[in-house]
Amino acid sequence: MGLRRGPDGVKHPSRPTGVALAVGLVIAMASACSNGSSTSGSTISATTIPSSTTTSSPTSTSTTTTTTTTLPLVDPSSVGRPWGTTVSGILTFKGNPTRTYNGSGPVPESPRVLWTYPDQRMCGESSEYGEVRTWCGTGWVGQPAVFERDGRTWVVFGAYDYKIHFVDGDTGEDIIAPFPTRDIAKGTVTVDPDGYPLVYHGSRDNMLRVIAFDGDAPRELWSFDGRVEGRRWNNDWDAAPLVLNDTLIEGGENSWFFGFTLNRGYAPDGSVTVAPVERFRVPGFDDQLLRDLGDDRVSLESAVAVHGDTAYLNSSGGLLQGWDLSSLRTGVGDVTRVFRFWTGDDSDATTVIDEEGFLYVGVEVDRNLPRAREVGQLLKVDPHIREEGADPVVWRIDVNNGVDSGTWSTPAFHENLVIWPTKPGKVYGVDRTTGAIVWTLKVGGPVLSSPVVVDGTLILGDATGTLRAWTLSSPEPTLKWEVKLSGNIESTPAVWNGRIYVGSRGGLFAAIGDE
Repeated sequence: MGLRRGPDGVKHPSRPTGVALAVGLVIAMASACSNGSSTSGSTISATTIPSSTTTSSPTSTSTTTTTTTTLPLVDPSSVGRPWGTTVSGILTFKGNPTRTYNGSGPVPESPRVLWTYPDQRMCGESSEYGEVRTWCGTGWVGQPAVFERDGRTWVVFGAYDYKIHFVDGDTGEDIIAPFPTRDIAKGTVTVDPDGYPLVYHGSRDNMLRVIAFDGDAPRELWSFDGRVEGRRWNNDWDAAPLVLNDTLIEGGENSWFFGFTLNRGYAPDGSVTVAPVERFRVPGFDDQLLRDLGDDRVSLESAVAVHGDTAYLNSSGGLLQGWDLSSLRTGVGDVTRVFRFWTGDDSDATTVIDEEGFLYVGVEVDRNLPRAREVGQLLKVDPHIREEGADPVVWRIDVNNGVDSGTWSTPAFHENLVIWPTKPGKVYGVDRTTGAIVWTLKVGGPVLSSPVVVDGTLILGDATGTLRAWTLSSPEPTLKWEVKLSGNIESTPAVWNGRIYVGSRGGLFAAIGDE
């Protein structure tokens, strides 16, 4: 995001890489217009690069391979639905590759805190420009993965105590011991959607990992170091990755978008294995963006969203790109850029995609450049408009109240509404077709949490530590209940089978439900 959040929820300057590294590739960059118009970008394609140091499991005896198919990687009709049928649960940030699955009800009617985890606050120290800060709890975006396995509800999340936790959703007790990292664990984990007992997650310790949970303790099977040649900003991994056709795809704060063929399988003793091979690496920036910005803050912190065969990523430089991933299923051709649009400012909120392939794109006010004031902060974008000089924005809403306004939140759909909080605490219900503001709410800012909507109920946390639910059946939202937690709720809640799971900056993780 270019800026980092301290324990107070305020954004602070991120760690730069300390040296401006030359991009060690020859890539024909599309010369997009400085007005940020969309282009086909067909002159940018994937280039194979020697990967940084990795570790992997022993060779498996049976592996999955990339399947050649005529079906798209992500079925457009899957918008709003769970991510497949193999594993039941919320398996990644916002549930599925289009980032539109909010969970499963019923939503609690008169909830209370059923348990908190662990017995003491989850805190860890992390250096910020040479100054050591203490970070506690879970932060942005921090939505837990919740899924069913062997008759238990598993809740898996990273926290600021340098650990990834595997907790029983009913009891709040560890199912297996936490997995230790070497720095705070941000973002949202992704659980393998094809049933392999694997978690994919990054950390502020520079490492993107594949972690097995098929035994009495978690095992690191593979890791990838974000300190690659050509990185533009830093080395963290904030975003929730996806696994499509045995390929792990992920954007890093090093400003690159990666794909790794996992080669998942099982060893003779039945333990799960992977043998990842880097499939592609493409930039989250281009020469035009760097000229327009005048800086190198072009990290990828929003999670990749996929519709059909196209992956969409936004960046802290505001470069919204679409990449054709069809080669991952056909085995023919390269990963190629097919869409480019410059929002003009830091865009950390994950893009969500509707049934027709329209993109809903949130923008922060950070640099507050003229381009950002022109474009707006809450956008509906048509990525099919790719002609040079054409404006793909269907509608835009200007919520620019100066630096540190705009949105960090990923929106949610309810029928024909898109629901969008802004950092100062105003929540907008917007007509998806017209962009008309239907209603507004006010909650305690700064709001970094993203809304979820399940069974016609909107659920959102805020900086006061209050988790609220509103009924959306009437013309305007009606407050249904509120529950107070121990600190700022930056993380996004997960709603699953009558319970709500969420952590806060107070240091604890909670399960909320009816008596």
